[in-house]
Amino acid sequence: MEVFSGRSRGPERHPPAGRSREPHASLLDVRSAAGQVFLLQVVIVVLLVVAAVAGMVLQTARDALQRGRRESVVAAQSFASAPGTAAALRSPDPTAVLQPRAEAARRRTGVDFVVAMNTQGIRYTYPYSREIGKKFVGTIAPALKGRTVVEQAGGPPLPAGRGTDVQAVVPVTDAGGKVVGLVSAGITVKNVAGLWLPQLPIILGSGAAALALAVTGTTLVSRRLRRQTHGLAPEELAQLYEHHDAVLHAVREGVLITAADGRLLLANDEAARLLGLSGDVRGRPVRELGLPEPVMSLLASPEAVTDEVLPAGDRLLSVNKRPTYPKGGRGGSVVTLRDTTELVAVSGRAEVARERLKLLYEAGGAIGTTLDVSRTAQELADVAALQFADLVTVDLLDAVLRGWEPTAEGWRHLRRAAIGGDRRAVPVYPLGEVITFSSRTPQMRTLQEGRGMLEADLRRAQGWREQDPERARKALECGLRSLVTVPLRARNVALGVANFYRTSGSPAFEPEDLAFAEELAVRAAVAIDNARRFTREHAMAVTLQRSLLPRGQPEQDALEVAWRYLPAEAGVGGDWFDVIPLPGARVALVMGDVVGHGLHAAATMGRLRTAVHNFSTLDLPVDEVLGNLDDLVVRMDNEEDAGDAADSHEGEGVTGATCLYAVYDPVAGVCTMARAGHPEPVVVRPDGTVACPGVPASAPLGLGGYPFETAEVPLPEGSQLVLYTDGLVEDRAHDIDIGMERLRRALDGSGGRAPKETCQAVIDALQPSHSCDDIALLVARTRVIPPSRVAEWEVPSDPAVVPEVRARCRETLREWGLEETGFATELILSELVTNAIRYGSPPVGVRLLHGRCLICEVSDGSGTLPRLRRAATTDEGGRGLFLVAHYAQRWGTRYTPRGKVIWTEQVLPDGASAAPALAPVDFLLDQFDLDQFDDPGL
Repeated sequence: MEVFSGRSRGPERHPPAGRSREPHASLLDVRSAAGQVFLLQVVIVVLLVVAAVAGMVLQTARDALQRGRRESVVAAQSFASAPGTAAALRSPDPTAVLQPRAEAARRRTGVDFVVAMNTQGIRYTYPYSREIGKKFVGTIAPALKGRTVVEQAGGPPLPAGRGTDVQAVVPVTDAGGKVVGLVSAGITVKNVAGLWLPQLPIILGSGAAALALAVTGTTLVSRRLRRQTHGLAPEELAQLYEHHDAVLHAVREGVLITAADGRLLLANDEAARLLGLSGDVRGRPVRELGLPEPVMSLLASPEAVTDEVLPAGDRLLSVNKRPTYPKGGRGGSVVTLRDTTELVAVSGRAEVARERLKLLYEAGGAIGTTLDVSRTAQELADVAALQFADLVTVDLLDAVLRGWEPTAEGWRHLRRAAIGGDRRAVPVYPLGEVITFSSRTPQMRTLQEGRGMLEADLRRAQGWREQDPERARKALECGLRSLVTVPLRARNVALGVANFYRTSGSPAFEPEDLAFAEELAVRAAVAIDNARRFTREHAMAVTLQRSLLPRGQPEQDALEVAWRYLPAEAGVGGDWFDVIPLPGARVALVMGDVVGHGLHAAATMGRLRTAVHNFSTLDLPVDEVLGNLDDLVVRMDNEEDAGDAADSHEGEGVTGATCLYAVYDPVAGVCTMARAGHPEPVVVRPDGTVACPGVPASAPLGLGGYPFETAEVPLPEGSQLVLYTDGLVEDRAHDIDIGMERLRRALDGSGGRAPKETCQAVIDALQPSHSCDDIALLVARTRVIPPSRVAEWEVPSDPAVVPEVRARCRETLREWGLEETGFATELILSELVTNAIRYGSPPVGVRLLHGRCLICEVSDGSGTLPRLRRAATTDEGGRGLFLVAHYAQRWGTRYTPRGKVIWTEQVLPDGASAAPALAPVDFLLDQFDLDQFDDPGL
């Protein structure tokens, strides 16, 4: 049977750690004291029941024997004294007479047998006839003497079964008192046991009731014990007490327990030692213990205390006090005492160390936020000036500030890079000033020895004062007190020094401060060196890229150009632009962007820019130029993939590029453009309206096999064509559509601005605070060559018209005021027109353009190109193109949709004079007639 104890109504108390508490524990759990008490009571009840049953059985058996004896005697005497019994014994056949009477008497009296026998003990009657005539089993001698015999004896089987027989033997006498026979009656004890069986339920019921009472009592006791012992077994209670006692007296913290009436209930050994208590204080009032007044007042007070420090003799005790029954009304409190005398001294140093660690942690996040050397040095000065020093200065080598590799030769000349703290309180060298330290100064010594220097009292620091006596005197007057100077070293190379000063209002530096300053300097030096190396790499990349970009504007008449290039903060990219003069006063504008950043992207950009120049020299159409660039990028990618070059530089191949190529013709006022994955240009009309010309978008360079569509856009004079890279309009914070809208707003109303002003306005409006990509911007304002400076006419395909061409050329030059160039121009046109008529195909045309130079163009419908060669002295021809090349500053050929154009450019009189170059040609003019025809194949 299991009985479950209920939950305690008192305050909840948790069992000791390591022992789980079941919500309902069995009373039969022998681990608990209640379970053991319950089992003991059960055993006692069972033993009592068994003893009662045994006693009852014994008593009943005894009573049964006594009763059996009486009944046996009565039955035997009744049968012996019955009339006719004595006579029957003397009859000739006693059995026949007595057997029926004996069985009737047996059944009537309830005995198990009635036996009549003669004086020799031979049975005349028996329940079983086979036993008649046999010797009676029992004692008959006393009965023969007239006495009654009662005994327990065994005999033949009886109807009642086996068991102990109680039999009585009585004599049968005649009238004269003579014993004539014997009668024995008996009863089996087994049958008598039925007398106590009805009492057994009463005994068992009493035992059950006693057991129920035991369960009820045990349940109540179990609940009580469970509240008192928290369900612990006796051995656990013993262990808990032993552990509690051991811990209480071994712990290095004093423990006092007081009652509600102020008596001391418990004091462990540590409390007795700390308070000087004797051994007989238990049970005494607190005020009679002779404790220090602060401690006695605290113990007598009912208020709780947390970590309150109280003096006790020569000790400082940290005291905590809590009530023993926080939710009840029983009162009492527990007090813990801890000796903090040494801890107070140590805690000050620990607090300083904690603050230093915190400062180092903050310095790790505050120093090196940018890759700028000066900014990193200033961050070091600002961090240290907050909690460590009153004034901080950082002096770096010039090489470090410029990104170069530092050397020991520059140690004597350091530049003031940062100042932290109140620089107005103490006179110091200003920012940017070069300081020449003497060999005895702490700064120079720390650089030479590679370790920090501590000057606890600057008034005694002779080397520091000799550096600048007047400045040192003023600094001391202002209260400068001590100095710690440490080297800034990274990779075992000195970068400069950091100087930490304290004034008279702060404690002087100590050796611990020197160690902290060195640790702070080590962390800052790594950040400064990283910034220096980035500065060097960035400067190299920017220098490389700028060397590959245009350094000045080429001479041309078609466009007024301005540009801006801003490299990214993290590293240069592959953005480039170009302005390339073309024959016929045309100008090519290029804007491109190589995917990626770093030196590899810059080098790839240089290769693409050179290729564009070469393709432009061939005067190819804009779509063919982009097609050739696409093939070049594909080949470059294949070279990168085929070799191991990707392992030796940033990136893994070119992976692509974008480009916009435009050719502007100032005579027609038309710009032909095509773009390969590049952002669309923007046109600002002379009236200030902004629009995109609608140049079709084509695939970026490097994909291979895709055609490039072109667009011809008429541009009135004064229009501004704005080309840019995606770094201007695209950012991580917004997409390109928002950037394009911002660009349009920045260009709105820029029709009257100069290209430089437009560039600056766009940069001011769109430049991000932290540029992640290069920005290239090119603004070109168009010019148109007026018709008055263009002369163009067709020439019949007849050599006889060459003189007319000369005459018309002479007249045109006279109108333009260029008579001085007449002879050379007539010679050039004569040779070119003659070759076109003789070896070309109609139609033949002539065009003269008057700009910064004089341009002569002769066109025909043939695709055959002339080539220049040197004729032998015996040749009769072949010197015409040689004369053209000599008299013209430049000459060349370009293809047109209807043939080719041979062009020349001549310097005008206000330019570089060509007169000195005519002398070597005089010999040729003396030998050949200018009207002869040149063979283009000569």
